[in-house]
Amino acid sequence: MARFGDSFMRRARRVRYRAKAKSFGKPRLSIFRSERHIYAQIIDDNFGKTLCSASTVGKGFDKSDKTSNRDAAAKVGAMIAERAVKAGIKEVVFDRGGCNYHGRVKALADGARGGGLLF
Repeated sequence: MARFGDSFMRRARRVRYRAKAKSFGKPRLSIFRSERHIYAQIIDDNFGKTLCSASTVGKGFDKSDKTSNRDAAAKVGAMIAERAVKAGIKEVVFDRGGCNYHGRVKALADGARGGGLLF
């Protein structure tokens, strides 16, 4: 993967390790940001299962909208929060991967908080 350098992968591992250490049984909201899309999933690390997911390429997202901006990320955050609350999940630990907390990552987090998730 030419896009991700060694420092990005080290930072992603470090963030994920700290998120797992803080979780205390809470599921982890993990995000992946590509150049065109953004993906979010809630993972139960005890069993290694994905509990729910949302993305700009999945069901429930309008294909006519632009997928690489903050508005799309906020919609994905609201979708993941809606699906999590429906599944009975209220608290999660935020795993931003190796990405900085600004722009689309922050918009997704704010959308998830607005939808009812606590982190």
